[in-house]
Amino acid sequence: MEQKLLKPDYIFEASWEVCNKVGGIYTVLSSRAKTLQTKFSDHVIFVGPDVWKEKPNALFVEDEVLLADWRKAAEKQGLGVRIGRWQVPGMPIAVLVDFEPFFEIKDALYAAAWNDFGVDSLRAYGDYDESSMFSYAAGRFVEIVFKSFLEGQRVVYQAHEWMSGLGMLHLAKNAPAVATIFTTHATSIGRSIAGNNKQLYAYFSGYNGDQMAAELSMEAKHSIEKQSAHHADCFTTVSRFTDRECAQLLDKLADVVLPNGFESDFVPKKTGFARWRKEARATILNVVSQLVGETLPADTLIVSTSGRNDFRCKGFDVYLEAMAQLNAQLKQRQADGGKRESVLALIEVPCWTKEARTDLRERIDSGVQAEGALADPMITHTLFNQNEDHILCLIKQMGLWNTPNDPVKVVLVPCYLEGNDGIFNLPYYQLLTANDLSLYPSYYEPWGYTPLESCAFNTPCITTDLSGFGQWVNEVLGHEGTLQDGVRVIPRTDGNYYEVAADMCACITEMLDMKAAEVDEVRKNAAALAAQAQWKHFIKHYYEAYAVALNKAAERVAPSAAPKRRKACAKKQAK
Repeated sequence: MEQKLLKPDYIFEASWEVCNKVGGIYTVLSSRAKTLQTKFSDHVIFVGPDVWKEKPNALFVEDEVLLADWRKAAEKQGLGVRIGRWQVPGMPIAVLVDFEPFFEIKDALYAAAWNDFGVDSLRAYGDYDESSMFSYAAGRFVEIVFKSFLEGQRVVYQAHEWMSGLGMLHLAKNAPAVATIFTTHATSIGRSIAGNNKQLYAYFSGYNGDQMAAELSMEAKHSIEKQSAHHADCFTTVSRFTDRECAQLLDKLADVVLPNGFESDFVPKKTGFARWRKEARATILNVVSQLVGETLPADTLIVSTSGRNDFRCKGFDVYLEAMAQLNAQLKQRQADGGKRESVLALIEVPCWTKEARTDLRERIDSGVQAEGALADPMITHTLFNQNEDHILCLIKQMGLWNTPNDPVKVVLVPCYLEGNDGIFNLPYYQLLTANDLSLYPSYYEPWGYTPLESCAFNTPCITTDLSGFGQWVNEVLGHEGTLQDGVRVIPRTDGNYYEVAADMCACITEMLDMKAAEVDEVRKNAAALAAQAQWKHFIKHYYEAYAVALNKAAERVAPSAAPKRRKACAKKQAK
């Protein structure tokens, strides 16, 4: 029987990354907020962890009047919350929960999760406890609000990743009328297999999630993720690529696939974009010129990669191999009589950063171009683990020393770029506008926000067909994406590391050889692809997920509601 397209009256979304910029899920939620806010107007409530407490958080502004009755009801039952606005387009309501008091009862909570849903938390370690206590607090808050104010309304609770699973399961047990959605953006086991240098794809059909969880000491995270997927009213993931992974490792296909979109409001219009790009390029070239002790030309081709610090999954190893190959090729081109070319390759990846380099800051502040490179002229900030950082060590191992004879300069920017890093002092999106090409040679990428963001900011990019975004591009185009399309989608396997690097080199060389009109066309094509991935096109999949969950919840609570309906009918007839 065809399900009704039920619409929610209230939507709660729980994630560790609400008002807490950590990774790609932050972008998923924050960029989608305006679209949902326009549709549901303050009936969309994002629930996140109160990890900032008294410290300043530019992403959240508390409003003690907003939903004060909800806050008081929660406090009355021992749950501290702060309610305010998330400082992103749409300014949605955000609720930050204080989860620390629940550490005292975590063993009882884990026991209940085992008894009720078979969640095995016995071998939990690392961030499992912190995430689970947040998750429980988020679910408990919605339970209190639902029972106090919203009973009879259609309420959806969407939990993102294993970190939000415990609270969703608590709601399933204690407030069964609430429709639940569980979204995995990447399975914990899939990411762990890839990150531990195992061949994920060659042996994919032979992997068993439970077995691999034991081998990789991931039992607790895998268990909460798997049981959340099986017990949610609607299980979702972000791409067909990840759906296949969920079927293999979680024994559950998604009910709905929710591709990640982007909001055009994040991109400045033409005049503003040109101003951003001019300032960003000048800033970047000045910083790197002072770092390496030579003036980089204004027409330097700037390329970059970025994302979470996941060395193999994000393909940072392939990126550096490509830069080493390119450096050698451009040296040869010049030796063969070609002009001297300049390429700047940035790696914008948060590492264990200590502080901005004082020696570099002094050079920048002097306003005079320094001669001679600083020590370690391939990094802009100092690290606590300067001699052990994987990326920095590989840069040196590959001989990318940024000497005057190197046409390719490689620079690690190891911090979050929020406009206050002490060196560039510009936010990531503005620095992104400086790029001529962005490179994301991912080995494991369930979706791929960074290449989508790059395209949205009019910058062509390279990704692989092991990313959900890359697969989506190929589907939209009807063929393997090329640089002329705005997105080059490189086929990647477990074993074609050097071929991928060579393909990237060829794309960069192609960009160097393009005329200005050709570059403009490629940039327009990249933006056109991104326009097809805006939330206004993808939000329909969320509406479908809401309907699936609400119909399932309606079926579940219908039997218990039947006696009440019969009583109401009898009263009407008596009158």
